[in-house]
Amino acid sequence: MKQKIAIIGATGLVGSIMLKVLEEKNLTHHEIIVAASEKSVGKKITLANKELTIISVEDAIAASPDFALFSAGSAASLQYAPQFAKKGTVVIDNSSAWRNFDGIPLVVPQINGEVIKSTDKIIANPNCSTIQMVMALAPLHRKYGLKRIVVSTYQSVSGTGVKAVTQLLKERVGEICEKAYPHQIDMNLIPHGGNFEPNGYTTEEMKLVTETRKILRTPQIQITATVVRVPVIGGHSEAINAEFEHEFEMDEVMRLLKDFQGIKILDNPLQNEYPMPLTAHEKDEVFVGRIRRDESQPKTLNLWVVADNLRKGAATNAVEIMELMMKA
Repeated sequence: MKQKIAIIGATGLVGSIMLKVLEEKNLTHHEIIVAASEKSVGKKITLANKELTIISVEDAIAASPDFALFSAGSAASLQYAPQFAKKGTVVIDNSSAWRNFDGIPLVVPQINGEVIKSTDKIIANPNCSTIQMVMALAPLHRKYGLKRIVVSTYQSVSGTGVKAVTQLLKERVGEICEKAYPHQIDMNLIPHGGNFEPNGYTTEEMKLVTETRKILRTPQIQITATVVRVPVIGGHSEAINAEFEHEFEMDEVMRLLKDFQGIKILDNPLQNEYPMPLTAHEKDEVFVGRIRRDESQPKTLNLWVVADNLRKGAATNAVEIMELMMKA
């Protein structure tokens, strides 16, 4: 059945990838509406050889789409998502606006798609770093029970947005530019993602804590995180140390990961084969490698996890949520 799909924030980094994913998944036979800020209204976007005209968010609400995929920031989501919901539209929101609300599902379809109810009108897409971490850990958690996670992330500048990508590229050629970060990012690492909170952690670090517990439905898991921004344009990487309640065998760990939909193992270090941002570029899989037992304590595993933060970390996951609901 042909449905009406609105992309809110269609001109942004994630919005443009959402459109690309719709085309790749052969979903462009549905009626696609593209909406963005007032400065973009009237401009044209080409999708599947069709020219679409960008409209305002207010006009998109009036069109009463079946689904609205949001990637326009938290403020826009808080303002407009309830207005879409009142019209009967299902909103799938990529910002952090709704993730911690009780009663709002926070969904990675391969892990907890069953939490979505037919009456849900706002569904939250998790943070990009959270998505790839829970994808790698969910099949292991189901078997062994997660006890504690220590994660350090190496996050690309595209996770911050176009302004950050521009800063990196201009610094690389020695040009002066408006900065997205408080420091130079080229040839540098910045241990700062989001805003600092009173506990000394950043908002990006705390998202890994709260969102992981909500998705896995395990508030007892102990999680500590350090987020680092790195001079890479696309693709987030994570070093994960996971302690489990029960002992595991490495052969079974490998099998569980291999059999989990959306995971691809790349783990042959003697042949220099391991996940890298270049590996994950424009791919939807979450790549896992450097899989090894932590020899310093029992029941603990080390993993290196890489994914394209604009695809599975954002746009692809949102489209997958919509596909799941279309089939319901």
